Amino acid sequence: MHLGRGPRRKAVLFFFFSAVQCICLLVLSSSPALSKRKHISYFPNTAYELNVYKIRGKNPGNTLMLIGGIQGNEPGGFLSADLYADMSLEKGNLIVVPRANFYSILMNHRGPHGDMNRKFSHKENSKSMEDKIVSILKTLIAESDYLLNLHDGSGYYYPTYIDKWRNPSRFGQSIIADCEAYVLPGSGRVLKLGDMARKVISEVNSHIRNDLYKFHFNNTMTEAPGSPHGEQKKSATYYALTKHHIPAFGVETSKFLPSIDLKVHHHKLVINSFMKMFDIIPENPGITLDTPALKYLVVSINRSSATVLKDKEALLLNAGDSIQVSHIEANYERGLSLDILGYGGLNDFRKDFTINRNTSIIVRKDNQKFAEIPIRVSDRRVTGIVRHTPVSDRIYLVVEAGPHRILLADGETLDLVNGDHMKIVDILLPEYSCLEKLTVNFKGFVGNWENNTGEDRGYDIDTGSDLLRRYSRFEKGREYEILARQGENVIGRFTVRLNPPKLEYVILQLNGSFQTVLTPGDTLFLRGSDEIRLEEIKINAGGNKGLCLGISGSEIRPGETIKVHDLLKAGSEQEIQEAVVRKGKTILCRIPVSILPLLKKSHRPLN
Repeated sequence: MHLGRGPRRKAVLFFFFSAVQCICLLVLSSSPALSKRKHISYFPNTAYELNVYKIRGKNPGNTLMLIGGIQGNEPGGFLSADLYADMSLEKGNLIVVPRANFYSILMNHRGPHGDMNRKFSHKENSKSMEDKIVSILKTLIAESDYLLNLHDGSGYYYPTYIDKWRNPSRFGQSIIADCEAYVLPGSGRVLKLGDMARKVISEVNSHIRNDLYKFHFNNTMTEAPGSPHGEQKKSATYYALTKHHIPAFGVETSKFLPSIDLKVHHHKLVINSFMKMFDIIPENPGITLDTPALKYLVVSINRSSATVLKDKEALLLNAGDSIQVSHIEANYERGLSLDILGYGGLNDFRKDFTINRNTSIIVRKDNQKFAEIPIRVSDRRVTGIVRHTPVSDRIYLVVEAGPHRILLADGETLDLVNGDHMKIVDILLPEYSCLEKLTVNFKGFVGNWENNTGEDRGYDIDTGSDLLRRYSRFEKGREYEILARQGENVIGRFTVRLNPPKLEYVILQLNGSFQTVLTPGDTLFLRGSDEIRLEEIKINAGGNKGLCLGISGSEIRPGETIKVHDLLKAGSEQEIQEAVVRKGKTILCRIPVSILPLLKKSHRPLN
């Protein structure tokens, strides 16, 4: 998703009716474009994992980029940025990079291989992982209208010297810019950075009672002769300002603030104030800061059997056994890493290791350890779990549904949308269980019609077309059972409940510029000269697989374009009755279509 640069104008489609000598405005949909969120992951499951979140608001506007964690020992910055990755926007856009330098965060170090915030010279360099990350950040900056780089600084910045920790050489509790005002080359337009920062500071300080904690504007005068901050020419803010000519600021809370919560609170005050200034309007920030907690790990042993482990439960292995941690379930999704001490590197998630000595699996949120699984290697041929706390010996089913891997306990129900695809990956048993004569059978599904053994693991199952309704509960096609059997004995029961698919909205682009959102009950107005591009179909769950829009016998899928005159009979403006939204063979919604007369003159959007 390219968010672009500069403010965007809401596209409104209107038509002229000359017969009545007046102008009528026809809005194709009364609903605004819905907020969208895109997650991009670079270098996944490594110590350099880089996650980028692009959030587009319901209504177009400016794009603000937030960078956190470019220096790994400044948690106020990356924990604050993390809170905005899940934000919904009423207007405008965000590009959020919560942890620009995950390696340095894991090491709790400013920059083990050099300060990443001093690698933004205009010259491209791709020799190191840090340089590759900087290159990605530069591309994201080019898509933005504003930049905030979030830090924690030493002491408290103050424009005049007061004492050792409160003076002009400190950075804490300041908003930093490279100059008071920047004249854009060739245009004469001035970016009044100082005025912008002071306006934000005035609003933020009204919420801070302690004078020591109040913010001040820190003009580093980066290009001035004799500036003590000449190294800032290699920073992200200087690059954004001088290369892409966008207002860019460093935001520094003090490392001396008494709690991490207070650092995050102050960062939020500044970010929210800048968003208000840039006319980026949040819908639902969803800002919380919970203590990290592990629910469980899924560990595969010798690439076959798998087990579920909770915090402080020990894993007993034979020397030479291989393990892989395939899933971390915690109360956070981002900033997680897993370290098998003495093996691999800083992040050993989803990697195979042969274990020959006692060790531990350490689970971290950023650089904070919050769980440990001891591994004990036995000289006897035994494999299992020694539990330090009582845990029920439940059977678990591992299921893939769309992009998610789900752990389903015996007796639980998996809710899907009819038409979703799913796969039974495996069954996890207590350590004393026998794997012989074990089958997992999805009642109502046949994986191999020529040799139906009742074993349904590993098949891609289309819940909309692959299931036999007569095997569902009460033959209603709503609930199906998955049975785990040991020979003839049923040892586990799971339920798949299929909910009817429902259309939430359709986004269309007309003639390469106008965009409209259609919801159930809306009417689509078209002209014979229009070109339609289907941007997105959003339903209540299940992704976009199998989704299409049918008009007059033709079908278009997200990303495809069709011309209306190709749908009409040659030489006529015959009315097309409806557009049909489908998921596979299932009709989700019928949208009435009205074909309007051709205009003699091209029309332009009303601003």
